[in-house]
Amino acid sequence: MGKAYIVDAKRTPVGKARGCLSKTRADDLLVHAIQSVLKASDKSQEINNNIDDIIVGCAMPEGPQGLNIARIATLLAGLPDSTPAYTLNRFCSSGLQSVANAADLVKSGSAELVIAAGVESMSSVPMTGFKPSVNPKVLEDENIAIAYGMGLTAEKVVQKYSISRDEQDEFAFNSHQKAIFANQEGLFTNEISPITTVETGYSLDSKEYTTSTNVVSKDEGPREDTSIEILGKLRTVFAQDGSVTAGNSSQMSDGAAAVLIASEEALKKYNLNPKAEFLGFSVAGVPAEIMGIGPVKAVPKVLTSVGLGLDDIGWIELNEAFAAQSLAVIKELDLDREKVNPLGGAIALGHALGATGSIRTATILSAMKRDNIDYGMITMCIGTGMGAAGIIKNIKN
Repeated sequence: MGKAYIVDAKRTPVGKARGCLSKTRADDLLVHAIQSVLKASDKSQEINNNIDDIIVGCAMPEGPQGLNIARIATLLAGLPDSTPAYTLNRFCSSGLQSVANAADLVKSGSAELVIAAGVESMSSVPMTGFKPSVNPKVLEDENIAIAYGMGLTAEKVVQKYSISRDEQDEFAFNSHQKAIFANQEGLFTNEISPITTVETGYSLDSKEYTTSTNVVSKDEGPREDTSIEILGKLRTVFAQDGSVTAGNSSQMSDGAAAVLIASEEALKKYNLNPKAEFLGFSVAGVPAEIMGIGPVKAVPKVLTSVGLGLDDIGWIELNEAFAAQSLAVIKELDLDREKVNPLGGAIALGHALGATGSIRTATILSAMKRDNIDYGMITMCIGTGMGAAGIIKNIKN
């Protein structure tokens, strides 16, 4: 079995749903991410013509991000007709699953160069899709947890793991504070590829069509005007006597990212300098009603598979679906809080569903290079009761 190397990873800024990227099509976000990761290499033209596959995660692959968005974006990005592509869906871990699938292709010798990506425009597609159709059996007592909304599962986690409202709001506030600091210090600059948005309108005064452009270079989610007091005044939204609010939940978002994975043979052939090695990936199932606890099962599984312990991991990107589930995972796994989301998480930075795993891959890759960290881990819960975790190793050139 060979090794899979991460040559580079680039992402768009993350916009709020109905925010700065809401008028940009999902396939255009994906095109931008693919082109950006290819341009990051001075061998881009040679690599362009030799990509063996492009794998794209998308949690709601329909509407503007349907019709195998992976293949459409591949062609729109200017890659040869010979470049295949497919779209996959494992809900919130889709972007990380794409990286894992790409790494498996390379490790098995089936491919030398693969682009793993993720995309989601939550401005374009409703949370449950345009026409959800639930199997009636889901509504039977033994299956009813499958029908729970994500917010309700967070309330179930609150009850099971005794997470207080104050803990959740403090966690959410800290996520914003860390993300604001990261923005001010330019800590996301190396991973973000600014994108130009174009909006067309019509002026009733001049009776002419107008076009405006805007360069988006920072994540839109972090709120400098929030405070624990403000968060504490927000009403609960999922249960009458609950504690989960919009303020201590992840933000609905738009964004995309792409990761270039290469074999050892490709590194030599194209004279590429890898930044990291993708060591391993694991998925595990948990009860659907407490889906947020998924990483508690997935993390030990992946650590065992690669022969590492939690103490070896220097940076952890734990997707903040909800403050409640993040706190429960931290407590159950006894994670070092200093290592968890040092630059903030999805509560502040946004959660573009199928893109989040690849976006956070770009973040952790940049952070590990900057801070000279040996091992990093990306992990998240997944709707209907699963957890995923992937581990990467820094290559110190």
